Amino acid sequence: MTYLYTTRAKFDKNNQGEGLTWSKYLEWSRLNHLTELVSVDTGLNEVLIDPDQEDDNYWTEMIFEEGRETGFFRTTEYVLRKTDIPKFNLLAIVIQPGSDCSLIQQDDYDFLGYDLLDHYYTTSALSNCGGFDETFLPGDLNNVGLIDDYEKAYTIQRKLRENNPLEEHADTYVIAIWRHRVIGW
Repeated sequence: MTYLYTTRAKFDKNNQGEGLTWSKYLEWSRLNHLTELVSVDTGLNEVLIDPDQEDDNYWTEMIFEEGRETGFFRTTEYVLRKTDIPKFNLLAIVIQPGSDCSLIQQDDYDFLGYDLLDHYYTTSALSNCGGFDETFLPGDLNNVGLIDDYEKAYTIQRKLRENNPLEEHADTYVIAIWRHRVIGW
């Protein structure tokens, strides 16, 4: 498995300013059981590394897929050097894992679950599409908005495509997510 890294903005009850507040998000999403959203959705958990296209390291560290910037990087050293806010989520991820990641221990990281991210690497089908009730329900997600079970993640991924063939955000990658226990808190 190839591990990639990113730093993402936190989204929880402390987001009460202008724009989408936590309470408005919970009402809209129907995910009232969330304590925090930990996702790789770029609209809800913003990538905290600005694209510095003048920096040669950016081009070697950023992962590109079909010409698209993914928001995922090769090393933790790079993402930490480029993150300049005190509180954030340092995430380790695997795109389309081939085995159950809940069984994989990483030093100083906790496995949180699986996200389903569209092929643009921007939108989570789980937490930012308003729901796909024919495929999964809010209760299928854990308290941080992810799927706990490996097989269930791939079943939902397959059913999303089958049930919504014309919806671009239903064509997804399964993304395994671990969060660092100390850095960024």
